[in-house]
Amino acid sequence: GQVVACLGWGSPAWRVSCRDQFIGWSDQIKEKNLHMIAQNNRFLILSHIKIPHLASKLLSLNIKQIRKDWPTYFGHPLYLLETFVDHQRFKGTSYQAANWIHVGQTKGFTKKGNVSLYHGIIKDVYLYPLVKDFRRLLLRR
Repeated sequence: GQVVACLGWGSPAWRVSCRDQFIGWSDQIKEKNLHMIAQNNRFLILSHIKIPHLASKLLSLNIKQIRKDWPTYFGHPLYLLETFVDHQRFKGTSYQAANWIHVGQTKGFTKKGNVSLYHGIIKDVYLYPLVKDFRRLLLRR
């Protein structure tokens, strides 16, 4: 009955070269299927909470829940999850322990509206396939 963490999910980033190469899609197919990816854009465990392995457990539980909830709320399935970890501040241990795949790094840009801005913060990119044939599904025309 106690709040221990906050996880947020949202739209995926438009252009992430290592993710796009991992999937193997063109810009045309990506434009059609990008909505089948969700981004874990917030993950915070409250500082006073000290429970071993809590982060990976929360990620695992949250993945099970988002698989069920996303199609209900948005009308389409998810096939892949993504997240970005500032490797200067964090090691990504929780994602690694929850079996997320490190596929590369960002180039230090962010998107504000229609403009890409360079902020110089390189982040590690982690992906989590929700189905075995995620590539085939994301590459459908």
